[in-house]
Amino acid sequence: MRRVTYSMSVSLDGYIVGPDGGFDWTPPDEEVFRFATDQVREAGVHLLGRRLYETMLYWETTDQNPSLDFSTLEFAAVWKALPKVVFSTTLSAVRDNARLASGGMTEEVERLRAEPGDGTIAIGGATLAAEAAASGLVDEYRARVYPVLVGGGIPFFPQHQRRVDLELVETRTFGSGVVYLRHRVAR
Repeated sequence: MRRVTYSMSVSLDGYIVGPDGGFDWTPPDEEVFRFATDQVREAGVHLLGRRLYETMLYWETTDQNPSLDFSTLEFAAVWKALPKVVFSTTLSAVRDNARLASGGMTEEVERLRAEPGDGTIAIGGATLAAEAAASGLVDEYRARVYPVLVGGGIPFFPQHQRRVDLELVETRTFGSGVVYLRHRVAR
């Protein structure tokens, strides 16, 4: 059965964006960027909310810029090829390799888990991840923790008012000080 993973960059105090909505505290780092590309490569499908979908549209056409470095072009190619399911009540259409969710989070995840295929079911975005976590659908949390305190913003961990025990599966420290933590939900 395909695992559901939630993976994002996060500040040491637990936020994916700061109080101003920015994430300029995640400066480009070649080693971390390659690692993130490899994680996207592991995914069989990516679930996104509207805001993250609109942010990530940049990657659908960036491969047309020949002046970009190889790592950027590689990420763009991997992202563009990845099937995406967008959860939105305001979008009437999506483009390229994406489709609008036809059901709720639980129905979509159950259907995707039942489909044949390799790769994880990746979730991006704190709001969508909170919904999945509240329904007990997240199997792994993958955080790239940046050495910065931003003081507020949108939290990485969903606030679903219940205890969730986790098992540490993997850690990795990058030269920039970013620490990757991968935890599996203990069931």
